[in-house]
Amino acid sequence: MKPEKKSPTFFINSPNVAEPLKNSFGPEISRKIAKSISRVHPKFPSKTFLKDALNGYEALELIPRSRHIACALGTHLPSEYPKAIKILIDSIGPTLDLTENVGMAPFFYMPHVLYVSEYGIDHFDLSMQAQYDLTQRFTAEFSIRAYLMKYPKQTLDLLEKWAADPSLHVRRLVSEGTRPRLPWAVRLPAFQKDPRPVVKLLAMLKDDPELYVRRSVANNLNDIGKDNPDVLVDTVRRWQKGASAERLWLIKHPLRSAIKRGERGALEVMGFGKPVKAAIRDVEITTTKENVKIHFTIANTGTQRQEMLVDFRIHYVKANEKTSPKVFKLKTVSLAAKESLRMGKTISLKEMTTRKHYPGSHRVDVILNGKILPIGKFVIK
Repeated sequence: MKPEKKSPTFFINSPNVAEPLKNSFGPEISRKIAKSISRVHPKFPSKTFLKDALNGYEALELIPRSRHIACALGTHLPSEYPKAIKILIDSIGPTLDLTENVGMAPFFYMPHVLYVSEYGIDHFDLSMQAQYDLTQRFTAEFSIRAYLMKYPKQTLDLLEKWAADPSLHVRRLVSEGTRPRLPWAVRLPAFQKDPRPVVKLLAMLKDDPELYVRRSVANNLNDIGKDNPDVLVDTVRRWQKGASAERLWLIKHPLRSAIKRGERGALEVMGFGKPVKAAIRDVEITTTKENVKIHFTIANTGTQRQEMLVDFRIHYVKANEKTSPKVFKLKTVSLAAKESLRMGKTISLKEMTTRKHYPGSHRVDVILNGKILPIGKFVIK
């Protein structure tokens, strides 16, 4: 199995990011897996499995640890996959009812899904059934991608049936497993090129009763928009017709990224496609060791009321002295002719695991209905 390139976004609430996830996936996981398998298959060589599974384990991160265990399972379960997968599935526990606040417990099954991805690829029916069972306990969004690539039509046909499954976890697998750019997973280049088969599945789930599923649909659309902005805009325009409040939220959620990128089609769908007559005045950018405060006044210089989508972005200086922009959402405003409004935001400059601050000049822009308006800079020494 090939290593992933990104950090994952799982369907559970992760612990504090300052605490490495791998610390919650220690050696006891392998011991519990060995115990659960031994209950249904007493001949399982637990001692030698644990010796292999824990050899070099401490040095590995979360996903490599899961893969390491999966490889040990491949070595010590029966070499005949049909026998092995029956044993493995017989050993699993009850289905997961919750979708939030479940901690790291479901990660117990990550080695199981990686085993199916690596060792079951030549056994389509058995492996799809295994993923159906496993996704109701963790998620099979990573393992199913191998099957989408090798058996695209068969897998898509089955996912179409699963889109109406009683299990919300199975329905979510349909939308999450087909994401073209799923974090921590190999991309699906065929769907990046032509996302229509995915859009067909998402249309079946756009009014799903569970927010858990609809959020996944929105994330998939967001992925699609990065490679196919026209498909995203066309899809949400069609879905707007007769849309419920829940579906309207689903439509807006994936458009946020496109709007941050200033894409005209997304701005038009949201009602901010027209240029506005406005001015930015009285800019104040002040910094301390703790934060930067950015405030400005936006004035409607036109002769009639205007709807405005106002964001701003900071061009963060990186280690190589180049800059990388990050957009911060502000608000939508409706200003009468000649009316003005003071707005702004305080941004922390404390070191975080997700952002390191480097010395240099950081440019600041206001983004007004997609138009970039430079307003100043601040310096970190």
